[in-house]
Amino acid sequence: SPFEEITDEDASQISVDPGLSPVSVSLRDYVNQSETLRRLVLLGVDLSKLERRPNVGNMLLRLDFEKDVQERLLFLRDVGVEEMHLGPVLTVNPFILTENMKNLQARVSYLRLKRFSADAIARMVSKAPHLLNFSVERLDNRLSFFQKQLELNVQKTQDLVTRFPRLLCGKLDPVKENLKVCEMDLGFRKNEVQHMVTRVPKLLTTNKKKLTGIFDYVHNTMGIPHSLIVRFPQVLNARLLRIRERHLFLKHLGRDQFDLAEPNYVSLDQLVSLPDHLFCATIALASLEDFDVFQKTL
Repeated sequence: SPFEEITDEDASQISVDPGLSPVSVSLRDYVNQSETLRRLVLLGVDLSKLERRPNVGNMLLRLDFEKDVQERLLFLRDVGVEEMHLGPVLTVNPFILTENMKNLQARVSYLRLKRFSADAIARMVSKAPHLLNFSVERLDNRLSFFQKQLELNVQKTQDLVTRFPRLLCGKLDPVKENLKVCEMDLGFRKNEVQHMVTRVPKLLTTNKKKLTGIFDYVHNTMGIPHSLIVRFPQVLNARLLRIRERHLFLKHLGRDQFDLAEPNYVSLDQLVSLPDHLFCATIALASLEDFDVFQKTL
């Protein structure tokens, strides 16, 4: 555990990923000299990633584990971040270690005041650690934005950001653009867009070119109506290559039937979510080898 004392022998066993940029100052050279770096490595913090970021290496070397780091680790554990996730969280956002404790506590208190559950807060911090560096005012503005923009009630807004907490951290312009694209370019009604993004929140930040490309193929090439895409919005979050390959394989077999009212109906959800062997066995009713051979012809 990073909270326990370690011996010099233990420290000598610590290894750090050597994959470093030649122009970077290597933190691994300081591990045996720095108590803080030793403990962070034990936590699973990836120093090779952090030292590539401007000023982060120097910041870490200035930290005192007892005075600066331990209190914040205990704070994260109290918030509900599992010990196995502390390293990844700090690799993504090492600035938690220099953030004022009162600010950290205030932001979590705000989420509790908004009646986010303990499990929800733990998930949000684990999945989007940067939210701990955002002021209470900014967090409040973000929640208000999604509630008003999508016309959601409080509970649905909380569900949205709990499932995809990076919405609280990223830029809002791509979100506004995707909402506009869904209505103006793709032809979905506002209530349909609301339904799709609450089911698949990642659609709010998906690359615009990817989103329109998938829609074009699914709607115009496969002939899937808007209503069916709304029912299975995860299709818009899949890889276009997977959709195309599987659709063409089903078409080759005469099994490209996506109309719910017809026999041998193929669910869009299963089309994109099943692994290849299950797709072949349950949807295409063909062997995986046949699918592999077909893919090579495309």
